[in-house]
Formats: sequence, structure tokens, C-alpha cells
Amino acid sequence: MTQMPDTSRPLKIGTRGSILALAQAHETRDRLMAAHGLPANAFEIVVIKTTGDRITDRPLKEIGGKGLFTREIEEALTQGEIDIAVHSMKDMPTLQPDGLIIDCLLPREDVRDAFVSPHVASIADLPLGATVGSSSLRRRAQLAHRRPDLKLVEFRGNVQTRLRKLDDGVAVATFLAMAGLSRLGMTHVAQGGIDPAEMLPAVAQGAIGIERRKDDERMAELLAPLHDRQTGLRIAAERAFLARLDGSCQTPIAGLAEIIGDRLTLRGEILRPDGSAVVSGTRDGGLGDGPDMGIDLANELLERGGPGFMTL
Repeated sequence: MTQMPDTSRPLKIGTRGSILALAQAHETRDRLMAAHGLPANAFEIVVIKTTGDRITDRPLKEIGGKGLFTREIEEALTQGEIDIAVHSMKDMPTLQPDGLIIDCLLPREDVRDAFVSPHVASIADLPLGATVGSSSLRRRAQLAHRRPDLKLVEFRGNVQTRLRKLDDGVAVATFLAMAGLSRLGMTHVAQGGIDPAEMLPAVAQGAIGIERRKDDERMAELLAPLHDRQTGLRIAAERAFLARLDGSCQTPIAGLAEIIGDRLTLRGEILRPDGSAVVSGTRDGGLGDGPDMGIDLANELLERGGPGFMTL
């Protein structure tokens, strides 16, 4: 029988301090409460400031890769300062530190990118030469490929900061994840979600992963009821694709796995950072074939793209 946390020693949930990260941590806590009949004071949410949170005036590609938003949290987990860590899976490096594992994924939210603009309804409606803000190399490359006339500027910060930049006229439009807006109850700020056929999302977009120490069986048992199997199958395919491509915040990669019945379909694409070229492909297979499909599709795109395709 699982040993439950108690209020004398609350289970410590590590997270970044953004409004969205806190919403994800609270969702995790609420799901644990519901699954095990526990009160809120059986948990403590511990905010950990990461390098990516501290340095906001430089592009992500200049200060490191995906570990910018996870490194300090994982160090706290390794050292036993927290019991579990809650992450946006699209921020996670494909290689985890020794001794840590993510084997619990919450049900996936809306995977789409959101088009956000006070005055413009869609990408197609953007005026010629309009300024668009984004910190995502993937979104910038995808947009440059479809609309090379646009001026693309760096756009970092939380949801509120980005909306304020739009109000200040820094750009006429930006992009956010629909999943984040949904979790914040702010879908109304988007003109709408962008069909993945038009803009394929980031690998693992919309998925929350819960990380624990591999040898912590008590946490494994507590988290087991929260794991969503379909999300796990989809993310396994996408992250295998990303890992084979050696993806980071410095490489424009998109991928999405979807399940229909007993079949899994994986779509993926790689782009030149300036948007001048894109190579895409798909795979279809059984539900358990995702990781092999991801590797196979990545190999195809690498071969078709040729050496140095994703670097300028």
C-alpha cells in the first residue's frame, strides 16, 4: 500500500515561478489530492528560479539550450530539496540527469499555436512587412518560410509581458501556446488556434511531465494514477524524433504524434533558421511503434536535408 504524504512533512512540488508554471504545479497537486484523497496542506509548492527566468534580455539561443528552464529544478530534485518537479515537456532536454526519470504525463492539452494580435485576425491577414514578435526559433523559421516579407523580432517574457509589448506597438502580432492560454483561462486573448497543417507545433507542446528520482518508489506509486497513457505514447514518439535530430532551442524542429483508434501517426519537419527551406515527412504505425517511428522519420529528414541544414 502506498505511503501517503502528511502535513508534518508535506510533499514538495518543484516548479518555475511563472503564472503558467504555477498553474501547472497546482494542477498536479489537485490531481494528486483527488487521486489519493489528500488535503491541500499535504503538499508544498516550491518555486525555483531558473537561468531562463533570470536572463530575459537575450535570445535563448545565445544563453544555452533547453536546460535553461529545467537545470536548477533538476538539481534541487537530485539533492532531495523537492520530491517531484513539474515541467512543460516542450522545455525538456531529451537527455535527463542520471538518477531522474519522467514516467508520469498528465492528459495533453490543445497542441496548437495561438495567433495573438489586437487588430489582425490571422497570419494571412498580416500587412506586408508587418513586425511580428517571437522568441521561438521554430515559429520564426516557419513564419519566415510562409511570409518572408515579415519583420521578425525577439519577443521574450511571460504571457502578460508579451501582451503588454503588443499594446505598446513593439509588434503587431505574436504567438503563444493554446495549452498555456487554456490553463490560464485566457484563450480569449488569441484570435484563434493555428491548424497544425499550417504551423506544426513544437515537440511535446501542451504536455506536462512530472519528474522524480528513479529510486523513489513512494513517488512512483503516488504518481502512477495520474499518468495518461495516450499522452505518454505520443510524447515518446515525438521525443525520439527530437533526440535523433539532436534538437534544442537553437534548432528549428516541429513534430506532432496523434492517435486514431489503434494507430499512431507522426508528422515532423525541420527548417533552415532563416525559413528558406523546410523538409517534412510522416510515419504511421502501431501504438507501441512511436520511438522507432520517430528515429526513422528523423533519419529520413536528416538525409533529405543534408549536412548543416538546420544551421546558418
